[in-house]
Amino acid sequence: MTDAAAPTEPAQPVEPAKPVEPAESAETPVAAAPPSGLRALLPDLAPWRASRDFRRLWVSGLISNFGSFLTFVALPVQMKELTGSAAAVGAIGAVELVPLIVFGLYGGALADALDKRRLIVWSEAGQGVLSAVLLVNAMLPHPTVWPLYVVAALSSALGAVQRPALDSLWPRIVAHEHLPAATALNSLRWTAGGVAGPALAGVMVAYAGLAPAYAADAATFVVSVALVVRIAAQPASHEAAKPSLRAIAEGARYAWGRKELLGTYVVDLAAMFLAMPLAVLPFLADELDARWALGLMYATVPLGSLLVSVTSGWTSRVHRHGRMVVLAALLWGLAVAAAGVVGDVWLVLLFLTVAGGCDMVSGIFRGAMWNQTIPDALRGRLAGIELLSYSVGPQLGQVRSGGVAAWWGVRASVWSGGLLCAGAVGLLAVCLPGLTRYDARTNEHAVRLREERAAAVRTPA
Repeated sequence: MTDAAAPTEPAQPVEPAKPVEPAESAETPVAAAPPSGLRALLPDLAPWRASRDFRRLWVSGLISNFGSFLTFVALPVQMKELTGSAAAVGAIGAVELVPLIVFGLYGGALADALDKRRLIVWSEAGQGVLSAVLLVNAMLPHPTVWPLYVVAALSSALGAVQRPALDSLWPRIVAHEHLPAATALNSLRWTAGGVAGPALAGVMVAYAGLAPAYAADAATFVVSVALVVRIAAQPASHEAAKPSLRAIAEGARYAWGRKELLGTYVVDLAAMFLAMPLAVLPFLADELDARWALGLMYATVPLGSLLVSVTSGWTSRVHRHGRMVVLAALLWGLAVAAAGVVGDVWLVLLFLTVAGGCDMVSGIFRGAMWNQTIPDALRGRLAGIELLSYSVGPQLGQVRSGGVAAWWGVRASVWSGGLLCAGAVGLLAVCLPGLTRYDARTNEHAVRLREERAAAVRTPA
């Protein structure tokens, strides 16, 4: 990925700025009868068929995401080998947190003010360079520790810069009514990498070593950049503000004024903070006398997400997105609580898989609400806020679950967090009724953007 200054120094020619119009990449949809039977469950491929740029970005993300999971596994393994310290491995998350917060907010402002394609290209290229640094360090006769921390911090910063640009780009290249399907397809891309990447990384690190994993990751970014540079330029909208603290504050005020959007942020934050059990899974496996199942425990949440992604066709036919966000977050908490109560390891795996599926349902409908209602000039900044809601919550949740486990016991940490999550989500739904009332067919912000997109399609370029 790239640093904040990089977009001002392009390494290649960039197409001249042009008005933002969806006609080139998001074609006017043709009405069709809704699918039935098994086809109704399969992912809706309308965005893939209609938008060439969506296809390129989707494939690019799949490839680079797969490579990133190789490093996700290899880096802590190398830290463990070099230091033998669990605290040193845990410190990787600590050095990632501050860049994530700072550059998540600033990256959102950059995404609104600069060409989004350029930000994505530079950040992908920068991430490839960081993978090359890890490769060089791993090939030294005596690898050192400090590059691992530096790369982790820089990678977190660059990812925080890139993610708002990506999230704010999808509504430009996908037709308005196809955005829920696009969100589901993007989730499928992420979960496929989340399941296959770590599995391959474990085998590669064990049998081939760390250097091949880093080399493969670097190679994926080369392919990814080659795909991203071919999408159409995505200049800032005419109403976009220059990146500044004032611009960031403007985005925060907009989010605060949109109570249904605010509800999606706080519901997700509560769910991740109160009911994220990953930190205590090794101890839970010990209590269940099932150390052999630890890897399966870690795989359950992405597996549940993957199962929902590959059967996500129904999501395109749901309009009450806010209710689905609340229901899914509530069921996530209850499933986690059940995993902490039961004493059979197979039931634990089942409930964690259900929890992962519920988390994906919530993510799909949160993404649909954001993409279908946020004005183009503010999408980057709102995506930066969203990045914090789904990234900081799990990291703080690890601290909460570990602390409660040390004080009260491992299984109590899991089931109490799940119940607290369910209670908090129910309370938030009562306090923010706009979230549960949200309907994509009638919401004033969704209607306005839908009409604007339709007008842009009818207007000749």
